Amino acid sequence: MYVSARSDYALRAMLTVAAGGAVARDGVHGPGGELVKAASLAHAQGIPRSFLQGILVDLRRAGLLHSHRGTEGGYALTRPADQITVGDVLRAVGGSLTTVRGLPAERAGYHGAAVGLRDVWLAVHGAIALVVDHTTLADLLARTERPAAR
Repeated sequence: MYVSARSDYALRAMLTVAAGGAVARDGVHGPGGELVKAASLAHAQGIPRSFLQGILVDLRRAGLLHSHRGTEGGYALTRPADQITVGDVLRAVGGSLTTVRGLPAERAGYHGAAVGLRDVWLAVHGAIALVVDHTTLADLLARTERPAAR
């Protein structure tokens, strides 16, 4: 699996918003959390601001972020952090988790001696999906709250 800078930045941005605790409910800022401005996200995670803007648009279009305009505006999660998976974020900014020659793994086709390769790529895709679709933003934030094992 190749993790692009775009995917890495998207996850880092979502984790930063999640850490702020802002969750939008029916388009209204949720209780207890702070909206996070794009400039703050870029600075906090060392992400080029112009690159981040496109990522935030993709995350908003995918229904993962809600944007609030104005001087007091910023970004909030559309759902609680324990309901947004790493897989949700990766698919929002990168499409299919596994590609073969630029196509989703399930569209790979072979013939002759190579026919078994499709099954390998689908198994790889399934293994990746198993991990990223069962790891939430809340899971990752919880890991930052406890000391790392040595």
